[in-house]
Amino acid sequence: MRNALLTLASVAAISAPLGAQSTPTADDIIARYIKTVGGADKIQAIKTLRRVGKFTGDDGFEAIVIEENTRPNKVREEFSIQGMTGINSYDGASGWKIDPFGGKKDPESLSEEEMRSIVEDSDFDEPLVNYKQKGNKVELVGMDQVEGTDVYKLKVTLKSGDTRYYYMDTDSYVPIKYDTKRIIRGTPQETETTLGDYKQVGGWYLPFSMETRQKGSSGSQKITFNKIEFNVPIDSARYTRPKPPAGGGSL
Repeated sequence: MRNALLTLASVAAISAPLGAQSTPTADDIIARYIKTVGGADKIQAIKTLRRVGKFTGDDGFEAIVIEENTRPNKVREEFSIQGMTGINSYDGASGWKIDPFGGKKDPESLSEEEMRSIVEDSDFDEPLVNYKQKGNKVELVGMDQVEGTDVYKLKVTLKSGDTRYYYMDTDSYVPIKYDTKRIIRGTPQETETTLGDYKQVGGWYLPFSMETRQKGSSGSQKITFNKIEFNVPIDSARYTRPKPPAGGGSL
């Protein structure tokens, strides 16, 4: 991860540095982050993304994952193992899933908690980009360290009410980790997600590695993408809940 960040730091050094004697604001940090990863124009020029990779659990369990996104807020997530594929999808208005691992072959609506999660996943640019227009709030809460790397710590209050803390590398200004706090069935839960292996996709640097764990847990789940394609044709029908077969019962 550090090598990828060093590459990004070199890109960041091309632009004028922030004042060394003054503490940057949250907006300063976000502006520098956007510039470092490619700039607003390059980001906005990308209309679709298809990510293909591998999910690895802490017990060595593996599965193939495919995530498709269409701007501004459509997402389809597939999880395949042993010939079965689970699907979670959101078409910008409603969400649905197919859960063959639970013995269900027909699409059904996502639960309230699943909807909250997939709506966050559907944010094409992630919460920091154009955060005010999305109804998010951001504040700089100080400095910290992540595995020996100095970081700025940004508190992001999402429109949903969930909270994320982003840890932005002080050299490259990209996030190397974020913590998420949400209430699930009345119980607060916190997760930590480490981001790494940034590579260019259509001029936009994106993380190809994401490792998530429950805060305080030693176990983790990791997704490693081996391919991210941009501006590929994606039929919008892939995000829409399939209709029941003719003559079939209600779903």
